[in-house]
Order: sequence, then structure tokens, then C-alpha cells
Amino acid sequence: MEQGDEKLDVIIFGASGFTGKYTIFEGIKLLDGLRWGVAGRNRDKVRQVLGEVEKKADRDLSEVPIVVADIKDPDSLRQMAERCRVVINCCGPYRFYGEPVIKACIAAGTHHVDVSGEPQYMERMQLEYHQAAQERGVYIVSACGFDSIPADLGTVYTESEFDGVVNSIETYLALDSKEPFAGGAILHYGTWESAIYGLAHANELRQLRTDLFKTRLPHFQPRLKDRPVVHKVAHPAGWWAVPFPGSDRSVVMRSQRYFYDTDKKRPIQMKAYVAFQSLLHVFGVAFVGIVFSILCRFKFGRQLLLKFPKLFSLGFTSHEGPTEHTMENSEFSIYFKGEGWDKEEKLLEPNDQYKSPPTKRILTKVSGTNPGYGATCVALLLSATTILKESNKMPGSGGVYPPGAAYAKTSLIEQLCKNGFKFEVLKRSK
Repeated sequence: MEQGDEKLDVIIFGASGFTGKYTIFEGIKLLDGLRWGVAGRNRDKVRQVLGEVEKKADRDLSEVPIVVADIKDPDSLRQMAERCRVVINCCGPYRFYGEPVIKACIAAGTHHVDVSGEPQYMERMQLEYHQAAQERGVYIVSACGFDSIPADLGTVYTESEFDGVVNSIETYLALDSKEPFAGGAILHYGTWESAIYGLAHANELRQLRTDLFKTRLPHFQPRLKDRPVVHKVAHPAGWWAVPFPGSDRSVVMRSQRYFYDTDKKRPIQMKAYVAFQSLLHVFGVAFVGIVFSILCRFKFGRQLLLKFPKLFSLGFTSHEGPTEHTMENSEFSIYFKGEGWDKEEKLLEPNDQYKSPPTKRILTKVSGTNPGYGATCVALLLSATTILKESNKMPGSGGVYPPGAAYAKTSLIEQLCKNGFKFEVLKRSK
């Protein structure tokens, strides 16, 4: 099938990459009933990946349309975007490859979702393309994978279950395996590369945020303070936690900013942590993190990190990525510790301050399996289909949004729960 044929509902771009391949596999089920195709710069490679997925899924994919599109060829990107209603963009690092696809989608009037965990990219896209996307009636939603659907929609879910006013939420991410770790990579090279360039350009964020948000949020009391760099937590019981360096907090706070600006809702303060079973794990990760952060500052250091990912990640990253066995046996849980006030204590204005400390608490949890790739691809696909089916429940008529702001009023959480995720309340207390 060639590019001039019937319009598709969804195109998976970057189909021959690691994430693209697993998105195709999950898409066989989640895109059932929709017209969908795949795209990449090399038709033969894309066809080869389709053949691999065919064998794994035991499904005939010979009729799946293949569209040739190349990041370096704007015309091909425009033709791809014109061919469908939503582009699922699996082609990262998005710092280098994301913007041309977004430009093509806006020009074509086509929605766009991706799995970026790169705050600089996401916030710059919001700054530069939000108005254009609104004018074209196009939704551009990043962070639709493990970074940061569980954290952002988990915050939305926690607030919906709180029945009051939430002042703050602390999240604790715990990764575990169904069986003892037997060695081998748990991250694909593409994720490693994105992290390197994200940290290297972290200094861009301050100015970006000044340009993106012309006014600062009010300082709500009580302020949520940082925990000690290393501290013990009750959930998971007995584990040790350190600050989480991923994009969860930046994504959640963008959603909270949207709710404040649009709905005049008191924003939730949020801090993100990652938990480990022992101090030995903490020290190992800290060692890698310190070396990583130092080398990221220099061009030569970044070249070393990119050339020797296995060495500098202590074997946890490779060009091949994790094996099927490793992915299928990995699990994640994010615990949300919320504090606030009962609904009877709600203030008249969102800027009003409480004169008493929080009186109510909640503990919720979002969990699932294969966070890096399986859960990521499921969340990505459902983010795309939700736009197709429930755009009337999304903000305005288009724009660039984080997932919490985009999908808060849709059934995405319900759909995630039907497809491997679990959102649950563990405890309520006063």
C-alpha cells in the first residue's frame, strides 16, 4: 500500500526502533478496529520488524500499510502526518528528532503523542507550539510512557480519591523483579542517550520556565520540604529512598500549573523519590549517578558515556536493550503519599492559605509490569486512542499538554486498568 491510499487513524513512526517494535506488538490488540500503519525511513527494515512481530504475535501483518518517512526530509514527514489522524512518535532522543515531527503534525492538522522523558524538549515544545496547535485543533502530548503517565495520572487519581483539598504528594518509585536478577541490561541505549543529553542541558530549564510561565505560582503553606538525600520509607516497607532524577516532577507540576491557570484549583506540591531494597543498591546507583553527572558536563565525557554504555552503567544499559525474559519479569510500583484537608475545610479562594496543618492523609499506588517498554507502549497507544475517542473531554480544542492535564477528564485511567495497570487506594487516615 502506498502513501496515496486511504487515510489511517494511527501511524506508528519509528517502527523499526526498539520502542517502535514493542508498540507494534501491543498495537495489534489495542488498535483493533482502527485503521493503522507503520512508518520509518527504511521500508525494508520496517517490513523486517513487522515480520518479527508477526511471528511473536502469530498474526498476519502483511496488509499493514508501510509509510516511508525520514526526519531529515520534511516533505516525507508532512505526507506521513497527512496520511493519519494521530502520529505515535517512537523516534528519540526527542531533543534531536522530535520537533520536525511536531511541526509536520501541526501543519497537517494531525495529533501527536510520544514517550519523551526530556523536560527541556517538552517544555520548549509547549512554549513554541502551544498556540499553533490550538489554532489547528491539534493535541500534542508528550511523556505518554513510563515517564510520566503513572506519576501524572497517579496524582490525578490520588486527588480524585482524597475527597478534600490535597496540599502535597510524595511519590516513591520501586522497581522489582519476579525472580532474582540474573544480570544483563535493563535499559536500551536510546534511553541512556536521552538521559545523557537531558542532564547535559539541564541548565536550559530555568530560562525556559521563565519564558513559559510569565508569573510564578503562589507559595502555598505548609511548604513541602525535601527529605534527606537518603532516607528510609514505610512503603515499600524498609526500603531506602533517594530523589528521583527523572522527569516525573516536571511533568506533574506542568499539569498542576494548567489546573491552577485554567480551573483556579490549588496546585498540589510534589516531590519524587526512587526506592531501593538495601543501602548497597543505593550506594551502587549513587556511584553510577555521580560519575554520570560529572561526565555529562563535558563533550569528551558524553562521548565516553555514549561509546561505553555497559561500562559506565555497570552493565545495565546496552545497544540491544533488555531481553524479553528480563522485561516480562520486571514490575513497578509508585506509592503516592498525599496530605491535605477534609472537604469541609475547603477555602473560598484558591490563593487563600490554611492556618492549620494538614488533617487528612491518603496512600495510593499505581503498579504494573515491564515499566520501560511493555507498560510504556500500552500507555502510549491508549493515549493516542483516547484522543481519537474522547477529544471532547480534553482541554480546549488543542494545544501542547502534559498527560495529566490532557487526560484528567477522560477514561484513560480506566482503560489503563483494563490493560495491565492497577490504580488503588491503600490507606486513608485522619
